[in-house]
Amino acid sequence: MSFHLQAENLACERDWRLLFEHLDFELRPGDMLQVSGPNGSGKTSLLRLLAGLMQPTAGQILLEGRAIGEQRQALVGLLLWIGHAAGIKELLSAEENLAWLCALHQPADRASIWQALERVGLRGFEDVPCHTLSAGQQRRVALARLHLPGPALWILDEPFTALDKHAVAQLEAHLAEHCEAGGSVVLTTHHSLQRRPEGYRELNLGQWAA
Repeated sequence: MSFHLQAENLACERDWRLLFEHLDFELRPGDMLQVSGPNGSGKTSLLRLLAGLMQPTAGQILLEGRAIGEQRQALVGLLLWIGHAAGIKELLSAEENLAWLCALHQPADRASIWQALERVGLRGFEDVPCHTLSAGQQRRVALARLHLPGPALWILDEPFTALDKHAVAQLEAHLAEHCEAGGSVVLTTHHSLQRRPEGYRELNLGQWAA
């Protein structure tokens, strides 16, 4: 899916404190933007702004030249958001969680869901209630969404949290492959990425501090 997302003169205030201002950047298919900066610099807030979950203090975010607030349906169809928390329902099984989450964008059949769970190392856990899984396994349930058909723009807040070394390498490769296939990724992480697509760049919010 072709798209053009722009941030123009963004500023963000939280708890009466201005985190950053005068921020400009754009995203196109193939881009990977790693948002970095010290704690409290507004990394998660910026991701929430891009996902339409918050409003900027100043400036605007445009999708195809129009404010995202004017085209909510187009934004929902474009992006997949995975926050710092796993965002799954603990009473549901791994399969049930993915079926419910995929229904928000593009429903997936059982075979596809099981294959996605296998790719994140959860074969045999498809029918297990998520409250019995470890933090790392719950995180992998959420990340299995990235192995199912869906939106082109992935916005991920600390996606490597609670993953072991092997799972980290697998996720790095998958994110790069998504960009190389024409998708885009915006992520926060303290992890130093070893696999970077051609469209990779870093945005250090510490340089835009108010």
